[in-house]
Order: sequence, then structure tokens, then C-alpha cells
Amino acid sequence: MELIYQYAWIIPFLSLIVPIIIGIGLLLISTATKEIRRIWAFPSIFFLIITMIFSLNLSIQQINGNLIYQYLWSWTINKDFSLEFGYLIDPLTSIMLILITTVGITVLIYSDNYMSHDQGYLRFFAYLNFFNASMLGLVTSSNLIQIYVFWEIVGISSYLLIGFWFTRPLAANACQKAFITNRIGDFGLLLGILGFYWIIGSFEFRDLFEITNNFIQKNGVNSLFTTLCTFLLFLGAIAKSAQFPLHIWLPDAMEGPTPISALIHAATMVAAGVFLVGRLFPLFLITPYIMDIISSIGLITLFLGATLALAQKDIKRSLAYSTMSQLGYIILALGIGSFRAALFHLITHAYSKALLFLGSGSIIHSMEPVVGYSPDKNQNMVLMGGLTNYIPITKTAFLLGTLSLCGIPPLACFWSKDEILSNSWLHSPIYGIIAYFTAGLTAFYMFRVYLLTFDGYLRINFQAYSGTKTNFFYSISLWGKSTCNKSNTNRSLPLSIINKKVSFFSKEKKNSLRSFKIFFANKYTSLFPHESDNTMLIPLLLLILFTVFVGLIGIHFDGRGLDLDLLSRWLTLSKNSFIENSNQYVIFYEFLQNVIFSVSIATFGLCIAFIFYGSINSFFPNLFLINLFFKKDVKRDFLDQIQNAIYNWSYNRGYIDILYTNVFTLGIRRLSKFTEFFDKHIIDGIPNGIGVTSFFIGEGVRFIGNGRVSFYLFFFLSFVSLFLLIFLFF
Repeated sequence: MELIYQYAWIIPFLSLIVPIIIGIGLLLISTATKEIRRIWAFPSIFFLIITMIFSLNLSIQQINGNLIYQYLWSWTINKDFSLEFGYLIDPLTSIMLILITTVGITVLIYSDNYMSHDQGYLRFFAYLNFFNASMLGLVTSSNLIQIYVFWEIVGISSYLLIGFWFTRPLAANACQKAFITNRIGDFGLLLGILGFYWIIGSFEFRDLFEITNNFIQKNGVNSLFTTLCTFLLFLGAIAKSAQFPLHIWLPDAMEGPTPISALIHAATMVAAGVFLVGRLFPLFLITPYIMDIISSIGLITLFLGATLALAQKDIKRSLAYSTMSQLGYIILALGIGSFRAALFHLITHAYSKALLFLGSGSIIHSMEPVVGYSPDKNQNMVLMGGLTNYIPITKTAFLLGTLSLCGIPPLACFWSKDEILSNSWLHSPIYGIIAYFTAGLTAFYMFRVYLLTFDGYLRINFQAYSGTKTNFFYSISLWGKSTCNKSNTNRSLPLSIINKKVSFFSKEKKNSLRSFKIFFANKYTSLFPHESDNTMLIPLLLLILFTVFVGLIGIHFDGRGLDLDLLSRWLTLSKNSFIENSNQYVIFYEFLQNVIFSVSIATFGLCIAFIFYGSINSFFPNLFLINLFFKKDVKRDFLDQIQNAIYNWSYNRGYIDILYTNVFTLGIRRLSKFTEFFDKHIIDGIPNGIGVTSFFIGEGVRFIGNGRVSFYLFFFLSFVSLFLLIFLFF
């Protein structure tokens, strides 16, 4: 056991081998390196598999012995300052290592096919391995300054990956936005680290927890200053985990390749902020008011993310706001002291969201034969629909990920989310109400994404099926209301439930569509979406297994029988005295009583989404009560106003980006223009004005002093006469 801990330092370095070799190959033998570019996926996957095996072995040792191992090397030593680098292995590190490596392997396998036709294939794998190495180094860091070093490397890696297609203006702007927004949090993190070093004189975690606790108990330090430094540390997590108000970079980061969205925005980069809060959790517990701030920010974020996801048309942006909302749940759990539930949900959400992102990539890949490579079209859910018959494996994977995220048992996210909801209600009824309501919103918008993508008919290829030459475009609102051009009102799609009259395909038209698809499916496959290759489907199948079974590690509903709660027996903090393990067993029927409410809310959200977006709406439009309640024009107008308000709020991102643009971007530009004017006309204007005045005075004196006595007498008598007149009359 001692031997494996001593060699744990190789974990972050194995993933660095491939980018180093690729870089050297491109410098020395560029042509040969590019010709065998597909080979570089194999060593990338191989080294990460070795890292995963190493991490699993460490985790087994942790479970059996529950040991915390730390190894340090002295880097800088003098009389007043010492700096050490090393690695720390504890349950939190083991969880993050398994998470990063398992999700990373599936993303690498998936990326080999997804990026195979891209000219930047080698660059992509170099960036991806560099990012994995930086994340592995971050979670194994042994002190604050080492965390900050890898924190910045993670930021650089994400900047390179988000802006991978840098020739596209949207991608270039997105990576800059992510980089600048994270710099705000990183600057706060740096100030917090320096502030605590000024207080305790050390960067080590154990010193940070023990000395700060002693100072607070003995009033040996200003509590306001300690609270400020602690909040600055949390500010780094706010930016990295896309919490309000520094969440604005996350949806724009979807401009990067889809495998990057699955890796960065599901299991690694956004999880780095959660990891930081978990690592410093004993410090947050003993600092006044910080836990309330953390829980409040998490509560705002989870609700804001859910409302912003309601009307998104881009499938990846919808998943991005879902990620933001779920991370809000995790931060809320940490803020109310539910450490175990937070990390449990971090695990389950990571696998479920990675499955959804890779599934969305398979959907986007399947739409390319229909619309070509156009992110505005092949990521637009309004133009999808009816993909069930074309990509059944992707559909099954996406459905399982959707149901898991909605909290439907027995899938993974149900176990962790239900625990967070219960703890939120016990902490505060207000927190519980908002958390439960957001769970219903989550079920609604996630099932909306699923139905718009897979239900009904393929909307963008309708013209090819129908044989018409007229162009039309359907706009689907928040509640499924569709509009089309007047010339095609007789062919409107079955998507509206608010209108009293709902038109749909005739029986003859449906039969012609089916016969058309059957006859041309094999001969003209370019007209239709198609299932992805095996190298893209295998990662989906692996993530399905995680999504279905990973929740078992935290189940603890029957103390007399089944006990699979490995987390409660294993998941402890580096400083155990600051938290009690919440391992409470209840019998099975009490467990059902506790979860029936959350499952009912999720089921209600699913039903509402199905009513608004399901294809059954086309065949039984008069069965839904909403058409009975809103027949009068006044009520319908009121409903439309509410609908438009919610739609505009969601589609315009809560107007937060507009606010930031007007206040910060335009405000800074106005300030810079005023500063330029002040510097040019005031700061430089004063000495310039003195110089010009001196010049004119000198020129005047030069003309006056011409050496003529008569000229001097004339001026003398003129001024004497002027003074005499003033004296006599005034």
C-alpha cells in the first residue's frame, strides 16, 4: 500500500506524454506526424486507462484503510518563506480522479471519430490531453498555491479548447468571454490565498484549518477580514462552476466541439469549483456567514439556470443551462452542510450530463447529411423532430440521461437529487420550496428537449418529403405554439396546443411520407439522418451503464438489509472534526414516503412537457383542459402575455448579458473615452496651455521692445492717461 501511494505523483504526468510527443513530432517531422494522426488517439486512451487503473487502486486502498496520504517536496526555503509542492490522496481526491479518468476515456474514444475529418485533429488531442493533465494535477494538489497554479493551467486549457475553431467569430468571442469571466474569479482566489497567508503564514490545508479555527475561537483575527478572504476563495469557485453572477460564459462555451462540452462542462472544469469548495469545506464551516452566502448563491443559480433553459432552441445551450442549474443544486447542498449529498450529486450528474452531451453530439452528427455543417441548423431543435426511427441507440441513451436528470428512479441522479431536496427542506422550507419547484422545471425543460428532438416528424426535411417548392420556417415558442407562412397553413406541423384548431398531416400524406422514406432510405441516404459509428456509440453505452448503476454507491434506505452506501463509510474530510457523517438509515416504506413527493413533481413536469410538445397533441387536441380554460379572448391574451414574458426572459438569458454589456462593456468604453478626453485636454492641456501662453507673451514682448524711444514714450503716456481717466471718473 505504501508503494502505490509513493508513486501517485505520476498520475498528472501520464497524460502529458502524448501532447509532448505530438509537439516534438510537429516541430521535427511535421509531415509524418500528420500522416499518422489517427494513431495518436490510441496512446491518449492507453495512458488515461493506466491512470484510471491507478486511481481505482488508490480508491480501493482508501475504502479499505480510510487513510490520508500526503507527500511533499521542498521547492523554496529561506528564513521567512518556504514553499512546498506535493500531492494529497484522500477520499475527495479519489472520487475526482475516478470521475475525471472515466469520463475522459469515453470522451477520447468518442472524439476519435467525431473529430476525424477536422484538420486540427492533432491539435485537438494535444489540447485534450493537456487539459486532462491539468485537472488531475489540480485534484491532487497539496496546498493552496499549487491549486492556484493548476487552476490557471485549467483556465488556459479551456480557453484553447473552447476556441478550438478560432476562425469562427462566435468561437473566438466565446473563449475570450470564458477567459475574462474566469479571470475575475481567479483574481479573487489569488487575493484570498494571499490574505490567508498573511493571517497564518502557510499555504498548507491543515495549517489553514487549524490555525484559522484557533484564531476565530480566541478572537485572534479580525472576523470581517477572515470572512472577506474566505469569500474571495469562494469567488474562484463561483466563476469556475458558472454560478451567479459569473455564469455568463457557460452557454457561449458551447461553441467549442461537442466532446469538449461533455468533458469540460459536465465532469471536469465546472466540477473544479465544486472540488475547491469541498477541499476548503472545513474553512467555510467555521467562517461566519459564508455558508449562508454559499447556499444563497447556489439557490439563485439553480432557479436561474432552470428558467433560462425553458425556451432555448440550441440543444447544447439547453444542456449548458441545465448544467448551471444542477451545479446550483450541488453548491446549495454544500452551503447547507450536506457534504456527502453534494459530492454524490456531482458524481451522478457528471455521468448523466456527459451522456447527454455526447448524445447531443451524435444528434448533431446525424443532422449534418440533411443540413450540411451549420451550427445554426444542426443544433437547432426547432428544425429536428422524428429522429427516433433514424438514430434509435442515440435516442435510448438520450432518454435515459434525460430521465436520470429529471430525477426518475431508479436512475443515478434520482438518489442524489432526492437527498439534496430533502436536506434543503429540513434546512429551510423556503429553500425546499424553490428546490422542489426547480426540480419540476428541470423535468419540463429536459423532456422538452427530448420531445422536440425525437418526437413527431423531421421538420427541416419536410419540403423533400412533401414535394412542395415553397419555403417556410416553423417557430416553436416556449409552450409548443408553432407559426408558419400563410401559404402553408394547410401543412402546419402538429406542435400547437394553445390554438383551438390544430391541423395535422392527413392519412394519405403520412402514407406517402412512409413510402418515400422506405423507398429512398437506402438509395439516397444523404437525405436523412443516420446513426453514428460504433466508436461514437460505444462511449454512449458505457455512460448508460454509469447512469443506470452509479447511484447504487449512495443508497442507504434499509439498515437491516441492503446497504450499498459506500460514500458514507468512505467520504470523509481531510479534517474530520469539522463535519459529522450523515449516514442515517430508514426502513423501506419511510424511504418511499420521503421520495414520493419529489418523484410526483418530476412526473408532473414530464406530463406538462408531453402535453405541450408531444405528438399526441395532434390527434386529441380537444382532450386537454387548457383549451377549455382559455377559450375567451381576454384569458387567451393574458396567457399569451405570460408566455411571451417567460419566453423573452429565457431566450434573452434573463437580460443579464444585456445588463453586463450596458454596464460593464459600454460603461468601460465611456469611461475610457472620458479618461482619454481628460488626459488629452486637462492633464496634457494645462502644460500645453502654459507653453502656448508663454509663447504669445514672448511674441508680444518682442514686438513691444523694438528699441525706439518714441514708441516707448507713446505707450507710457497712453497708460498714464488711462489710469488718470479711471482715477477721475471712478
